[in-house]
Amino acid sequence: MHFVEAVFLGFVQGLTEFLPISSSAHLRIVGAFLPDAGDPGAAFTAITQIGTETAVIVFFWRDIVRIIGHWFRALIGRIPRNDPDAKMGWLIIVGTIPIVVLGLLFQNEIETTLRSLWIVATSLIVFGVILGIADMYAKQKRTLDQLTVGHGIVYGLAQALALIPGVSRSGGTITAGLLLGYTREAAARYAFLLAIPAVFGSGLFELYKVVKSPTPEVFTMAETAVATVVAFVVGLAVIAFFMKWITRHSFMPFVVYRVALGTVLIVLLALGVIQA
Repeated sequence: MHFVEAVFLGFVQGLTEFLPISSSAHLRIVGAFLPDAGDPGAAFTAITQIGTETAVIVFFWRDIVRIIGHWFRALIGRIPRNDPDAKMGWLIIVGTIPIVVLGLLFQNEIETTLRSLWIVATSLIVFGVILGIADMYAKQKRTLDQLTVGHGIVYGLAQALALIPGVSRSGGTITAGLLLGYTREAAARYAFLLAIPAVFGSGLFELYKVVKSPTPEVFTMAETAVATVVAFVVGLAVIAFFMKWITRHSFMPFVVYRVALGTVLIVLLALGVIQA
């Protein structure tokens, strides 16, 4: 049963990582209803996210190679420092700093207190409403070539909020992008690229901790590895779907889903059907 549950949770991770509905919240919620999983834990969540971020690298491979190449060439003076791709490299670095700092400062709370289902439910509703407001009323005119350092820091702070299950990494950063006036596609593209160093850093750090000092976990390393592969395959399909979706549709279906899920979760907690 543990193996089956790990595979199912890997599927959930891949399905929800790129949609603005919070994959960590879904792993936490779904785990509460599985007979053996319970809370899969922050380590399982972080490691399986390596799978979904590998999907980002595959999907945006050309962009990533170009950005890294131009960043290094600009660094050594081979091309102008204001080259758009070199600039994007710096903006990804700048935008990553907030989540690294806050993740280290609040590591204990992230792995314990913030995983309460009360917090998850509240985050789903509150940040879902904010996403809906941004999607409805933001100007959505800016493109990524207009991205500034200041905007990169705002994006980074929004990404750091995703340390709280229920906020959503993509949802938080996309919302920030919309509020800053960027188009849906531009906001999503930068959000996905920005997540790569943070998610890989977090996942590899958790993997290092598990290997160095093994502690009792819900799932074995083999089960977690299989879940990570499943998350990669499903995530690759979802990211392709999502990037096409946002060119023609709004985020409102995701907003409604978030609010509905959060509300149902609060009712179940209040009735004692599940424990926080």
